[in-house]
Amino acid sequence: MKYTITRRLLLCATGAVLMLPWFESSAQTQGIPQTLPQLWEGFVDHDKTTPLEAEVLKEWEQDGVVCRIVRYQVGVFKGAPSRVAAFYAFPKGATKLPAILEMHGGGQSASLNSVVTYAKRGYASLSLNWGGNKMSIGQETWSGPQTDWGKLDATHPPQRNKANHFAGSLTADEFTLDAVESPRNSNWYLVLMAARRAITFLEQQPEVDATRIGAHGHSMGGKLTTNLAGIDKRIKAAVPSCGGSGDLLESEEVVPGGSRTKRTAMELACVSDNAYIPLITCPVLWLSPTNDFHAHIDNMAWNWRNMPDDRLRFSISPHLNHRHTDEHAITEYLWFEQHLKGADFKMPQTSKIELELKTTDCIPRITVTVDKSRPVQRVDIYYSLDPHALTRFWRDANAVKTGKQWNAACPVMNLEQPIFAYANVVYETPAQYGTGSFAISSRVLSAAPAKLQAAKVKATDKPERLIDDGARGWHDWYLLNWGHPPLWTATTRKLKDPKWRGPDGAKLHFEVKCQTDNQLVLTFNCNAWGAMIPGKPAVDYTAVKELKGSADWQAVSVGLNELTAIDPKVTAPLADWQTVTEFSISPTGEIVKAGQKMKMDGKAWQGPREIRNLRWEGGEYTRLKSTDAALSPEEHQKNFNDAIKKSLEQEKLDRK
Repeated sequence: MKYTITRRLLLCATGAVLMLPWFESSAQTQGIPQTLPQLWEGFVDHDKTTPLEAEVLKEWEQDGVVCRIVRYQVGVFKGAPSRVAAFYAFPKGATKLPAILEMHGGGQSASLNSVVTYAKRGYASLSLNWGGNKMSIGQETWSGPQTDWGKLDATHPPQRNKANHFAGSLTADEFTLDAVESPRNSNWYLVLMAARRAITFLEQQPEVDATRIGAHGHSMGGKLTTNLAGIDKRIKAAVPSCGGSGDLLESEEVVPGGSRTKRTAMELACVSDNAYIPLITCPVLWLSPTNDFHAHIDNMAWNWRNMPDDRLRFSISPHLNHRHTDEHAITEYLWFEQHLKGADFKMPQTSKIELELKTTDCIPRITVTVDKSRPVQRVDIYYSLDPHALTRFWRDANAVKTGKQWNAACPVMNLEQPIFAYANVVYETPAQYGTGSFAISSRVLSAAPAKLQAAKVKATDKPERLIDDGARGWHDWYLLNWGHPPLWTATTRKLKDPKWRGPDGAKLHFEVKCQTDNQLVLTFNCNAWGAMIPGKPAVDYTAVKELKGSADWQAVSVGLNELTAIDPKVTAPLADWQTVTEFSISPTGEIVKAGQKMKMDGKAWQGPREIRNLRWEGGEYTRLKSTDAALSPEEHQKNFNDAIKKSLEQEKLDRK
C-alpha cells in the first residue's frame, strides 16, 4: 500500500541546502574536534540555514488527540539528506502547550502510546524514531516513508554498517561522517543532532510554547536525554531513564563498585556522558533502578555528585534491572508537571543521608533526614556489601523513626568489602494525579574497605538460614508479568548475599499457597555477569515442582541433585549454592528434558501469590566465594547484548 503525503510544512526558508564547512569530511579543511565546544561549533548556524523540510506523512484523531507521523531533515551529509521519522501528538484545539521530546532505547522504535499519553495530560509530544526500526500504529506496522540516514547509518541495531558506532568506535568507514578517526563518526553525535533538530521542529509548531520544552528517554534514550540536556539550553526539564551514568575513571579505593571501561581521550572529551553532565543547568530527575546494566548506579553516584540538590532529584527502584516500579515511574510525570506546566505540585527535596562509620558499637549507621512538605507513607533504608553493582542484593536495614529522622544499623560480615547505602522516601500521591504513592530517593553513598578499617568498624554480622519469612510480602524481590497469572515471576538476589548464601549440601525449603493444581518452575541463575567466576558464562539451573490445589500452605523443597542446566551443553550438576546470583519462581519457565530445551507452560495461578519461610535446611557453612567483577571487554559486551535482548523480550510480554 502506498501512503500519500497529506501535508508538507516548510518550517524554514526554502532554498538550496547549504553544505557548511562544519560538515565537511576533510580533516585538512576542518580539523577534528577535540573538545565538546569544538564538536558542536557551528550547529546553530546549520540549524538556522538548513530547512527542516518537515512532512506530515499521516494524520488522524483518537480520544481528542491529534496524531501524526512526521518526518524532518537532520541535514545533508556526504551529498545525501538524512531524515528522521517520528510520532507527534497534541490535544485537539489546544495552544501554548508545553512539549516533550521522547527518545527510545536500543532496538526499539518511536512510541505512539507515549505521545498519546502525554497529549492526554496536556502536552505536545514528539517520539523520535532515531533507530530506524519500523513504527507501529497499534497492531499495524507503518509501511510509509521511514527514517532514512542517507549515506550515514545511525540506526540501532545497525542496518547496513557492520561496525557499531554506538559502542565507542570513532574509526572511519563508508557510513561515517569523517574519513578519519573523529567524534563526528560516533552515532551518538548523529542522533543528538537529530534530537536538537527535533527541538527546532517542536519550537515551530503553532500549538507549542517554545519556552517550555522537556526531554525524556529510556536506556540509550536515557544517555541521549542526559547529553541533550547538557548541550542544548532549550531543554527546560529532563528525565533520563536507565542511561547517562557516565564513565568511571577513579580507582576502587576512591570509588568502590561501578563499571570501568577504557575510553580514549577523544571519547572522554566528546562522547562520554562525563563531558555533558557538568553542562546541565535544567532540572533533572534521575530515574533508574539499583541493578541497571546500562546505567551503573555507582557511576551515577560519582559522576552526578557535583550537581546541586536544588535542580536534581533521584527515583531509584530497589532490586530491578532496566525498569521501574509504579511508585518510581510516576515521578517522571510529576517532574514535568512541576517544571513544564508550573503546577502547584512541588517535588519534595532530596532527603539528606549520612553514613556514619565511627559509632559507639562499631556498627555502621545510616541517618536520613526527610523533607516532610508532603505526607510521608514510609522510609526504606537500603544497604549492600557487594561491590558488583549488577548482581548485588540491597538489604532493607529496617529504618526506625527517631524524632525528625530515620535511623538504621548496618552490620557487616567482613571488612574486605565496601558498603553502599541509599534511602527511598515514599510519599502520598496528590489526588489530582491519581491514587497511590510516589518515591523520591536520597543520593547513593559508599565507603571502601579501607575507610571501614580506619573507622574501626567491627564485623558483627553472621550467616542466617531463614532467608524470608514472608511477613513483608515480596519486599526483597522484584516482580515481572504480575498481571499475567500464567506468566508471573518473582525473583530475588538475596541468595547471593553471604548472610543468606546456602550452606554446602543444604536444601532450600519454603511454603506456598496454590488453590488449584499447578506447577512452579524454580530457576537458579548462576554467575550472572561473571560476578562469581570471571571468564565463565552464566548458567540457569531449574527444577519443576508440581503443586496440588489446596487452601492450605504446602511445602516445597529443592536440593542440588534435582537441578538441571537449561543449556544442554552443561551436563555437570551444580556443585554448590555459592555461585547463585538470582533465584526465581514462576508457573512458567525453560527446562531441559531428554537433552532438549523446552518451555514449561503453567496454568493461570489461582489464589494469592505468596510464599513464606524461605530457608536452608541441613548442610554446613564453608568459606564463602567472594564477588569478583572482572570481565574482559568481549565478555562484558556479550553480556550487555544479551541483557538488551532480554529487556526487549520482557517489554513484549509487558504489552500482552
